[in-house]
Amino acid sequence: MAERKPIESWLTDMDGVLIHEGTPIPGADAFINRLRESGKPFLVLTNNSIYTPRDLQARLSRMGLEVPVENIWTSALATAKFLDDQRPGGTAYVIGEAGLTTALHDIGYILTDHEPDYVVLGETRTYSFEAMTKAVRLINAGARFICTNPDETGPSTEGPLPATGAVAALITKATGKKPYFAGKPNPLMMRTGLNAIGAHSETSAMIGDRMDTDILAGLEAGMQTFLVLTGLTSVADTEKFPFRPTKTVKSIADLVELV
Repeated sequence: MAERKPIESWLTDMDGVLIHEGTPIPGADAFINRLRESGKPFLVLTNNSIYTPRDLQARLSRMGLEVPVENIWTSALATAKFLDDQRPGGTAYVIGEAGLTTALHDIGYILTDHEPDYVVLGETRTYSFEAMTKAVRLINAGARFICTNPDETGPSTEGPLPATGAVAALITKATGKKPYFAGKPNPLMMRTGLNAIGAHSETSAMIGDRMDTDILAGLEAGMQTFLVLTGLTSVADTEKFPFRPTKTVKSIADLVELV
């Protein structure tokens, strides 16, 4: 087996790795500070498309984690990059919030419900039956179906909430059309993120708390992968998957010395 190259750039998931239910995970501040001091390219990634990078920067800053806007990469940005490459200056009917609509506006897309090129489904706090019905009719009329991420549930203090993937399944059932998912575990999100910071997969690492999104995406993008146990995955859970992370650690604090 070929010897791995030194890690020169880092990608890390946010929820479950750096923060958990609105509070920073011990060691997250030290890890981010070490990254910034080292000058190594890095990105904080999230499949959540609700917030803009500026929103997330402010949210993290309130928790003592100082991450520049340009070091935040969301599934909304990955979706916008994909659409801009596929059909520049197109049109879309969007179900989502500011993170997604802003990303599409920034690439020059027109948001409309009149014969759009795409129906784009993202995360939102309030999924409207009326909006879902309109999406179904537009897809049946020929609009292409795009989804920011396949996560079926999201976390809340009261327990799991239905998320983008679950709503996508409803629309697929009604239309017979499966969406193209731009976010993790699609390695497209990782590759566009790496391109954004001028990094290469062979010398990059991905840190995550989920085997089915973070670790799989990192693996398929050709990166080293580190699983932390501060989120949704236990050591026992890893045995259920046919692939493994490069290394499993208790938390982000165990990776500070590797930067």
